[in-house]
Amino acid sequence: MAASDSLPRTLGELRQSRFSEDRLANRTVKEEVRENLLCRLQRNEPLFPGIVGYEETVAPQVVNALLSRHNFILLGLRGQAKTRLIRMLITLLDEYLPFVEGSEIHDDPYHPISKFARNLVAELGDKTPIGYVGREQRYVEKLATPDVTIADMIGDIDPIKAARTGQNIADELTIHYGLLPRANRGIFAVNELPDLAGKIQVGLFNIMQEGDVQIKGYPVR
Repeated sequence: MAASDSLPRTLGELRQSRFSEDRLANRTVKEEVRENLLCRLQRNEPLFPGIVGYEETVAPQVVNALLSRHNFILLGLRGQAKTRLIRMLITLLDEYLPFVEGSEIHDDPYHPISKFARNLVAELGDKTPIGYVGREQRYVEKLATPDVTIADMIGDIDPIKAARTGQNIADELTIHYGLLPRANRGIFAVNELPDLAGKIQVGLFNIMQEGDVQIKGYPVR
């Protein structure tokens, strides 16, 4: 039996488990990473195994950034293990994260942000089905190229989805989420950031600074 098979499967069960609202509500990914990093440091476990030469330079700065709950940019020439280092941050995430089952953006069961998840929790309450995402699935990486669009990164209204479901195109349920919203409650990395169009870089920096995003006028925070 897989380890996830024994986990709570409804919101009511979740409230009575180690994933209780007191522990998880408003716990950000940065706080999660910080807590797990502190445990690793206390146990004196290696943080970036296989990466040699950065023990006194890059690694301490990355650790300080994580402990300070910062976003950060790694600068350097190609082939200097930047991507490999970022991918190792996956090990600082919890093994499983509960979310509203069926949500495309892994909504927090206690504070859902998508209309789909909000409606489901309002309708079913403690019977809301709960799914789990593993730490590896919470890492999203994008190689930046000049042809990447705002729709690719953030999202857009999907008229085909609206026609198929019978929703008004002005309805929030017609949103097709881009990579960044799909990385909600996870780690999002962009390789070769300067290759992105300027307006997309500005949009991403605003998200890093303000913590919210708008998709065709719909605010998602």
